[in-house]
Amino acid sequence: MANETKGKTDSGSTASEGEMSFWGHLDALRGHLFRSAAAIILLGIIAFLNREIIFDRLILAPGQSGFITNRLLCSLGQKLSLPSLCLGDVDLSIININLSGQFITHMYISIAAGLIVSSPYIILEIWRFIKPALYENERKYTRGAVLIISLLFILGILFSYFLIVPLTLNFFGNYQVSETVTNQIALSSYISTVVSVTFSMGVVFELPVFVYFLARVGLLTPDFMARNRKVTLVILLTIAAIITPPDVISQILVTIPLYGLYELGIVIARRVTAARELPVK
Repeated sequence: MANETKGKTDSGSTASEGEMSFWGHLDALRGHLFRSAAAIILLGIIAFLNREIIFDRLILAPGQSGFITNRLLCSLGQKLSLPSLCLGDVDLSIININLSGQFITHMYISIAAGLIVSSPYIILEIWRFIKPALYENERKYTRGAVLIISLLFILGILFSYFLIVPLTLNFFGNYQVSETVTNQIALSSYISTVVSVTFSMGVVFELPVFVYFLARVGLLTPDFMARNRKVTLVILLTIAAIITPPDVISQILVTIPLYGLYELGIVIARRVTAARELPVK
């Protein structure tokens, strides 16, 4: 990773000519990783000390009828005469089968909460490490990258928590192969489902960013994405049909934002491809 001769380091001092040595890169990376880890640990400790807020008001809330999304969906269902939108309480009996299970879960969720809250700062640290290696024209095209990536990730987290998670819990929590089989959900299973669904949607919302970089290096074209619109829509509708109640409204609520990201990706790919094909002056 070469520093520009007249570039500036993160501390603002002028970088030395030539390339930074391997050990110099390693030392810089270590500093960024240390600060990122410190932010996660600090915010994780704060989350650990607020157990009731983290678990009762956040983690376990989407499975309750009083959760804001469930109340809004129920209100919408009443107006549209669609009673299936009223999710109600999820019939879950959450149990802990390991002696240290609840403590480990508490630690795990605290770290996850610290990671989510500190994600904008972590992205900033990653950007500060990469930035000195970019040419001036590359820096111009990536202005605002930290803000955009952070916003997309947080939007994905919020979209998942307030919509995908409640629908997923309602579907899997009330699904039965037989009335004689009752669901007793392990605490670790419940937590892993909520965390994995939430984080995965945060990553999915980074689709425009992935498209931008793939289009910049020529690995993805707008024509390819446009040709696969129908396939993408079918996949999204299938996912929505699996995790939502059996009605069109809830499926549309899930599908539209995700498909909108795909269309945004096509627009971005077209602009990047057009910029790459411009003759160099």
